[in-house]
Amino acid sequence: MSETQLNTLRPAEGSKRPRRRIGRGVGSGLGKTAGRGHKGQKSRAGGFHKVGFEGGQMPLQRRLPKRGFRSLGQERYAQVRLSDLQRLPVDEIDVQALKQAGIVGQAVRYAKVIKSGELSRKVTLKGISATAGARAAIEAAGGSLA
Repeated sequence: MSETQLNTLRPAEGSKRPRRRIGRGVGSGLGKTAGRGHKGQKSRAGGFHKVGFEGGQMPLQRRLPKRGFRSLGQERYAQVRLSDLQRLPVDEIDVQALKQAGIVGQAVRYAKVIKSGELSRKVTLKGISATAGARAAIEAAGGSLA
């Protein structure tokens, strides 16, 4: 049983190939033009153009229409379901109570209750708005919006 030692470790046979030496004579297969072909901007030293450049033709990223928008204020608003309010142990609910319960994120500043799920207990909302359907469901359960 031979133990392998760190100073004798080698890559598996055939797993490593020598790097390609460009422009080192005809016998290398990459002599003369060094794999750059004949003439033209890309064959020359310093022959560089910016990414997406199409030789003066209008580039693809400028031909296509712009679309989409991501609101920077999106994470400040949150929607809360009636079923979330049902699970809360407190009766007076504000944004801080929702944060402590983990229903909304810490960055949220405004919350709005939507009509999703059931609410069968009396709750008082402070500083939280509600949709018309959610408001009717809260008031039907004996709750109110302050």
